[in-house]
Amino acid sequence: MSKFIGNKSFYKKVLTVAVPIMIQNGISNFVSLLDNIMIGQVGTEPMSGVAIVNQLMFVLYLALFGAMAGPGIYGAQFYGKGDHQGVRHAFRYKLYIALIIAAAGIAILFAWCDPLLNLYLHDTVDSVQSPEVVLQYGREYLGIMLIGLVPFAVEEVYASTLRECGETRVPMVAGLVAVFVNLGLNYVLIFGKFGAPKLGVAGAAIATVVSRFIQAFIVILWTHTHTVRMQFAKGLYASPWIPEKLVFSITAKGFPLMANEILWSCGMAVLNQCYSRRGLDAVAGMNISSTITNLFNVVFIAMGSAVAIMVGQLLGAGKLEEARDTDTKLIAFSVASSALLGAILFILAPLFPMLYATSDSVRELATGFIRIGAACMPIFAFMHATYFTLRTGGKTFITFLFDSVFLWCVSVPFAILICSYTALPVVMIYLCVQLTDLIKCLIGFILVKKGVWVQNLVKEA
Repeated sequence: MSKFIGNKSFYKKVLTVAVPIMIQNGISNFVSLLDNIMIGQVGTEPMSGVAIVNQLMFVLYLALFGAMAGPGIYGAQFYGKGDHQGVRHAFRYKLYIALIIAAAGIAILFAWCDPLLNLYLHDTVDSVQSPEVVLQYGREYLGIMLIGLVPFAVEEVYASTLRECGETRVPMVAGLVAVFVNLGLNYVLIFGKFGAPKLGVAGAAIATVVSRFIQAFIVILWTHTHTVRMQFAKGLYASPWIPEKLVFSITAKGFPLMANEILWSCGMAVLNQCYSRRGLDAVAGMNISSTITNLFNVVFIAMGSAVAIMVGQLLGAGKLEEARDTDTKLIAFSVASSALLGAILFILAPLFPMLYATSDSVRELATGFIRIGAACMPIFAFMHATYFTLRTGGKTFITFLFDSVFLWCVSVPFAILICSYTALPVVMIYLCVQLTDLIKCLIGFILVKKGVWVQNLVKEA
């Protein structure tokens, strides 16, 4: 058991890294839950419109996350090596690619707003929602949300670099400030409190955009006023230059990761589009479910970041056996903690949909989706930790095959097949699709155990 359980100092270090990320993501997801409930009080159609837009925005968020991953691997290992100039170059690479993705995302969603939203608008006889009204709400929400994409991208560049340098507290504080600003403005603007106009979904979008500008401002200001601690910020914009060899190295490692996140998020969008074929009630139920399960998923999400930071720094320092041992203990801790949280969520599942002013059919679907997510949480935790293990060691093409290629070659065709050619209810379809991830767990276990990821990428850089 000592192979899977660390000592007191080990868990103290793990919690130092992971807890700020858990707190930031947890509060952010909790506020998203409150936002969701507020919009749900306006009506099921506004909630469905916002949910569809958030599914499209999710593709862009994951594209940005993937763009940070390649240079992030090098940033963590450069920091472990003590090479601040290397961290600076990795930061610049992130900034360039993030701005390109943000600009492209704004152009695509602005140009093809209606066709993309219409992909999710499937009416059924027993649904009380109007696809035309849902489309109108979605169009209104998306137009405002696009304004916040650039500050979100820049903040992610700064925050991810700070985390790679071991500073997780500042992104957490900035995130907390932002989510409380978002929550307060949501209450004021959605319902028209304190003399403000009652804006509904537009108010929710405005609140989100304002909070993202504030979050970016806090992180950027702190970084450039603490250059003694964050030495990479010294002369950060004195030159736009990145060594050509490093650009090619980061691109070779990073492109599969960025492609993976884009394809994976697109695949998830296709899966949700499949579920929407069972009617708009399925869209509303899935929206409630994802909001609730995301709140509980913060533990294994943060543990993935802990793997990237702790194992990445050990690899960069040349401590390969310690990196392997640390990784095993982190995976075990992630799975065990997720199993506990999953059990709690499974028991509490029927209570959460009661918070929404929606129909009984939507609440029933949401409860089923939540319970499936709760039961599968240990599977997701193991899969997430093994993915980050392989990625941290630079095995980016393997993670590309492991994640998005699997999704598009197995999960998506399977979902399309059973949605199109069976009469299974949507909850059973969702369960069948989630269980395909057991195959990924087996593949991840074999690859991690073989140690194909144990390598120092910056030794020669």
